[in-house]
Amino acid sequence: MKKVLILGGGFAGVETAIKLQKSKQFDVTLVSDRDFLYVYPVTIWLPVRAIDYDHVKIPLVKIQHKHGFNLIIDQVTGIKAAENIVFLQNQTLDYDYLVVAFGAGKVQIQGIENTTTICGRPDQAIELRDKLDALVAKGSGKIAVGFGGNPKDKSAVRGGPGFELIFNIHHYLKKKGLRDKFELTMFAPMPEPGARMGKGAMKAVYSMFGSQKIMSRFGKKITGFLPDGVLFEDGSRLESDLTMFIAAGAGAPILKNTDLPLSEAGFVKINNHNQVEEFPNVFAVGDAAAYEGPEWTARQGHIAEIMGANAAYNILQIESGSLKRKGYQEHLSILCVMDMGNGAAFVYRDSKREFMIPMPVFGHWMKQAWGVYTRWTKLGLIPKII
Repeated sequence: MKKVLILGGGFAGVETAIKLQKSKQFDVTLVSDRDFLYVYPVTIWLPVRAIDYDHVKIPLVKIQHKHGFNLIIDQVTGIKAAENIVFLQNQTLDYDYLVVAFGAGKVQIQGIENTTTICGRPDQAIELRDKLDALVAKGSGKIAVGFGGNPKDKSAVRGGPGFELIFNIHHYLKKKGLRDKFELTMFAPMPEPGARMGKGAMKAVYSMFGSQKIMSRFGKKITGFLPDGVLFEDGSRLESDLTMFIAAGAGAPILKNTDLPLSEAGFVKINNHNQVEEFPNVFAVGDAAAYEGPEWTARQGHIAEIMGANAAYNILQIESGSLKRKGYQEHLSILCVMDMGNGAAFVYRDSKREFMIPMPVFGHWMKQAWGVYTRWTKLGLIPKII
């Protein structure tokens, strides 16, 4: 059997492994530096204690046992695609096909260690929860929630979880009878953060900011973070007792130790079939890949899974001698159930349409049900709908 090596245990990597293993035509090995799949979309509830940490993680060994692929927990240190070799911290592996799926790095800003996040290391979400607990115990405070941008790749911005988190914090404090004791502020360097969702959705979100007395600081470049605030290019400062910041994505640092072609932002260059044209037996999926699409293109979990499934399909077609291929660009869309703690809104945008549908109360439970659905489908307990 030919060997397929998949680097990364996130949504894209796991989907690729499951689909290829199902074909029973390859020796499939998944390599991850974590022993669990981390379900980032539900981390919005960790800081407000609406979900337990264990429910955000799915052990990779359980997914492996159900689907049958090989699993190695180790750190990738380099790739020589010209020689079909991957270097790990503890061993060296060869392959016939390689799928790069280990996510993205972060754009670094001075003082970022003074922030915490729900879109970084898993322990940072726990740190955010504990800091919020301390402020709640104190009974008052200033909380700033924001995200950054990457001018070299506008698709590498992840602002949605920031909007969801600040709405959930608002609801959490309101339930505790403390909302009037806290100052909540959203910040971002773009003049109109959230514009990629569409004008209607953006207008609705900004309207909620007004009704919930959430302040904003938009359109100013972030130059640094202090233990007690955020610094901007114009010399102004946002005071904060707790700062949650989602850094923009950039190519993973390890990619610099490879011979793969990289975009200006450091992501792996691919064609529409997720294939690296200089190395036809190498594919890149999810946040490791350089996206090509409309100006509103966003990196989301459903696109990562589509890329993973397409990479598996295209590898199978290459091996069978077929010229059939599947591309990711026709599937580019924004698809989000934006949770607010006591309800949600369904946001959708593609090349033809954009809309936002309010879902009071039941929308919150719908998103929680999605979290359960994700866990059960990955563990093979129920079939995947799509």
